[in-house]
Amino acid sequence: MNEIQKLEALKKSSFRSHFHLSEKEKQYVKEKGLDVIQSHASEFILKRLAPLNPYHDGKQTPMKGHPVFIAQHATATCCRSCLEKWYHFPKDRSLTKKEQEYIVGIIMMWIQEEMK
Repeated sequence: MNEIQKLEALKKSSFRSHFHLSEKEKQYVKEKGLDVIQSHASEFILKRLAPLNPYHDGKQTPMKGHPVFIAQHATATCCRSCLEKWYHFPKDRSLTKKEQEYIVGIIMMWIQEEMK
């Protein structure tokens, strides 16, 4: 399943479909630019999700405070359990660089869609 198909499937989830960027978050994206937001996403994924047994797994992604956090909940990239359920990335190992790039890509696709 490609990223577009995955985003369409996530939109059908009653939980995932409730997440949207607020006007404040959209303004933040406009002010910072997509390159900076992508950099933040890459850093969050590297530090919070990529390691084996991440600190506070299941609670490491806040529900507010940054557009990437909202996007992570909308795209089921918020914790290792969601990554395993939705993307079949095993919890019993660190995420590969390719997996991290895929996650950042789907987060950015969602954010770009929200900005339209």
